[in-house]
Amino acid sequence: MKHRLDITLLLLTIFLLAQFLGIAILYKYIDVDKSVTLGTTQFKALPLGERPEVNEQYSYLPIMITVIIGTVLMLLLIKYKLDWVWKIWFFAAVFLTLSVAFNAFITLRIALFLALALALWKIFWPNFWVQNFTEIFTYGGLAAIFVPIFNLWSISVLLIMVALYDAYAVWKSKHMITLAQSQTKSKVFAGLLIPYSLKKKVKTKHKLPEVAGRIALLGGGDIGFPLLFAGVVLKEMGLWQALIIPLFALGGLAGLLFMAKKDKFYPAMPFISAGCFMGLAVVWLISLI
Repeated sequence: MKHRLDITLLLLTIFLLAQFLGIAILYKYIDVDKSVTLGTTQFKALPLGERPEVNEQYSYLPIMITVIIGTVLMLLLIKYKLDWVWKIWFFAAVFLTLSVAFNAFITLRIALFLALALALWKIFWPNFWVQNFTEIFTYGGLAAIFVPIFNLWSISVLLIMVALYDAYAVWKSKHMITLAQSQTKSKVFAGLLIPYSLKKKVKTKHKLPEVAGRIALLGGGDIGFPLLFAGVVLKEMGLWQALIIPLFALGGLAGLLFMAKKDKFYPAMPFISAGCFMGLAVVWLISLI
């Protein structure tokens, strides 16, 4: 087992919570009246900006290209020790996605205020609680932005491409390990962060309790991509069908965590993607009954 049992169960619980909350956020963005009129799922406008205009059939291409370009830029920032650029970039992303997520349930003004406060807190005074709380909401906001530009074909292709890329980046080039370690060191990490223990350092000005010792990590893409897949299933098939996907994605992740060895790095997306496709197969079988 890669992590202690209680840490593993906590990581899996937060992962599943992020998936179901993300589906709830996306569901709130469905424009029911337009959907009934047009006969296909239509989404409300975003509170900030507009969704990218992309052909649904080929939307996996610009997203995958963006992932690769983003990775290259991150590696350059690490090489030249430009942590402040990454923090500005990360702050903007967190603020945007949290604003979209919160606005699904509360007014835009309050959503913007909470998103700003939490994004600042996460960047400048990072700790275990704010890190994981914001991550639970972040990917729901991301889904509300990007799910409308996908169909089931394009999100399936993207999931396969990401799984292959993740395997290469961890097992072959190992640059994904470099990214994770650098983000953790800079205390600006995109994903779940579960410490084995918390300790308080000696009190100094502007210092808060920090994570000590071993840490269990789960990258943001490992949460975001299966949620996008579940979101597209919601869009094209329905709510109960979408709710099945996270259970199988959880199964894929759990299988990895229970079979993995301590202190070794593994790509999670191949296992999570396999779980997503198994979930889709089960949905299709149930629909045929």
